Amino acid sequence: MEEQNQNSAQGGQAAPAGDAEKNKAMAIVGYIIPILFFIPLVTDAKNSPFAKFHANQQLNLLLGWVVVNVVGGILPVIGWFIILPLGTIFLIVVMIMGIIHASKGEMKELPVIGGFKLIS
Repeated sequence: MEEQNQNSAQGGQAAPAGDAEKNKAMAIVGYIIPILFFIPLVTDAKNSPFAKFHANQQLNLLLGWVVVNVVGGILPVIGWFIILPLGTIFLIVVMIMGIIHASKGEMKELPVIGGFKLIS
């Protein structure tokens, strides 16, 4: 109960008992290679709220990579020297945060991009 209160106070949700431990690997895989966000959705973890939550976060991360690279590649000078480098650093930090949250069994949203619910 105390752990759930700590997660709620920090903006995260507690994963169902045993669900996080069982599906940690599925939750981590899409952060390492964001294009693989769908892996938890097509394996045995498809009914896991923990795996679905992290698959959604991974899809948001993938879309963040697409936006940063498209906008940064199209805009001359500002995109090449500001948007691409800073966006890439931000997304790498967010990716590491996602891996840490998944490995701890937490369901915390990623900063800036994590609030979008694309997978229900």
